[in-house]
Amino acid sequence: MGADVAIAGSWLRRNAAPLLLGLALLASSALLLSFSAGLAPFQDSWELLMNRRGLTVEAFLQPHNEHIVVIPVAITQLLLHLFGMGSATPESVVLTASLAIAAALVFVYARRRVGSWLALMAAVLLLFLGPGWQDLLWSFQVGLVGSLLFGVAMLLALDGNGRRSDLAACLFLALALGFSSLGVAFAAAAAVDVLLRRRERGLRRAYLVAGPLLLYGGWYLGWGDEAESHLSLHNVLVSPRYVFDGLAASVDSLLGLGTIADEAVARSKWGPVLLLVLVALLAYRQLRGPGVPPGLWPVVAAAATFWFLAAFNYIPGREPHSSRYLYPGAVFALLIAANLMTGVRPGRRPLLVAAAVTLVAVGFNAVPLREGRDFLRDQTVLTRSGLAALEISSRTVAPGFALTPEVAGTSFLTEIEAGEYLAAVSEFGSPAYTVAELARAPEAARAGADVVLANALPVTIETDAAGSRASRRRLRCTAVGGAGGAGAPLPLSPGMVEIELAGGGPGTIRLRRFARRTYPLVTDGIAAGSTTLLRIPRDRSARPWRLRVEAAQAATVCH
Repeated sequence: MGADVAIAGSWLRRNAAPLLLGLALLASSALLLSFSAGLAPFQDSWELLMNRRGLTVEAFLQPHNEHIVVIPVAITQLLLHLFGMGSATPESVVLTASLAIAAALVFVYARRRVGSWLALMAAVLLLFLGPGWQDLLWSFQVGLVGSLLFGVAMLLALDGNGRRSDLAACLFLALALGFSSLGVAFAAAAAVDVLLRRRERGLRRAYLVAGPLLLYGGWYLGWGDEAESHLSLHNVLVSPRYVFDGLAASVDSLLGLGTIADEAVARSKWGPVLLLVLVALLAYRQLRGPGVPPGLWPVVAAAATFWFLAAFNYIPGREPHSSRYLYPGAVFALLIAANLMTGVRPGRRPLLVAAAVTLVAVGFNAVPLREGRDFLRDQTVLTRSGLAALEISSRTVAPGFALTPEVAGTSFLTEIEAGEYLAAVSEFGSPAYTVAELARAPEAARAGADVVLANALPVTIETDAAGSRASRRRLRCTAVGGAGGAGAPLPLSPGMVEIELAGGGPGTIRLRRFARRTYPLVTDGIAAGSTTLLRIPRDRSARPWRLRVEAAQAATVCH
């Protein structure tokens, strides 16, 4: 019995780090899935949902911004046909699983160089990288995460020495390139590895780079040359600063020093200092140690390619400290650190200090992760309410009607046009609020829906200063307002409404439907003695509109 206990204890000590990694993977996955539960598709996700639903060559090979998106489009189409468009949970599961696998691969890569415990800390920092919340919570980022996942898998395969390892590296590189153009960074890493090992293994291994790059080059010549590009001499000249800021922001994010600001993570003053200190310490260690390990240069090549390409293609909104860049930046920083520290096996006390720093960083990083979740939830409310309004107005809305920022109250729904959206809903179901859900939604959602409805139906308003009464014979009239008060709102059915303002001062017409506390639709400065015609098309909701006329004098509403 004692021998069995000793054997079990020995096994636990040998496998403690992998077991703790498993717990961290479960905890991170549970947290991310809970944070992403109920989220609607966001921003670029709509481009794939609206424009890439058909099984056509263009759907798969047309670039998205500057990126190839063959595999993300395939994933989107598969999930659409399996689960429909009513819930984004399947996409969140795919992203979360990809993040877990990527962190596990980083653990394996680092363990080969610095041992299990430091590798565990690297993986934990990556799993809870709150400043990189866009890559952790936004399902569209499966393209970037997929490139990282298969890129790290390629680096692991390059550690091998046989033909099978090279074939695996070739396959993994092709998959990394199929997810996004971030795969180009790993192609640079593979090319550097082939060149560095040419004496021992020759250049016959060049196929593992050439094959995937030929496929990528064929895509670029056929479709990618039409991709969005912001290359400029200015961007090239300032790229070294951009790269330095990106690396500094990555160190910031790993140590929990970044703070969220809307969609981006604001720079802290510590990142550049910490980066310089880290580089100096690691350089000192290498000068006194066995030299630079060969595995360092492929990773440096990948990191440099990633950051310089980002710098060359910079526009406002693509700052080096943007949230979506911090996750790949952190991966590259960890891989570089693992190579520079190859062979280091710290004692118990340094490991305890490193573990404490890791836990503190994870705690700090919970703040931007939670704030990122809150941002996406706020956007989900606006998304689901705006889409609900489109569906309610489906009888009369123009097919080309778009959810512009002025209409939808957010700039993240510009990919949606009514015709394409309603066709997708007919085929795959709806992610919008139902009418009953919209009535219970937050006030901002209900008010936003009223604005979208008024523009989509559309509700029209026209004021005749002459005060024509031509239509009164056909309408039921009610006296409202007067004595400086507004009175209770008047319920309105679809059709034409005539509002006659008596002589006196100007008035204000306010209109709402789902909103309860506010009137999102306001027409100020209605002239005294005028008649305003309000036309409300019939739609798919029986809920009445509510009108309020504010004026010192009386008004007559006929409808």
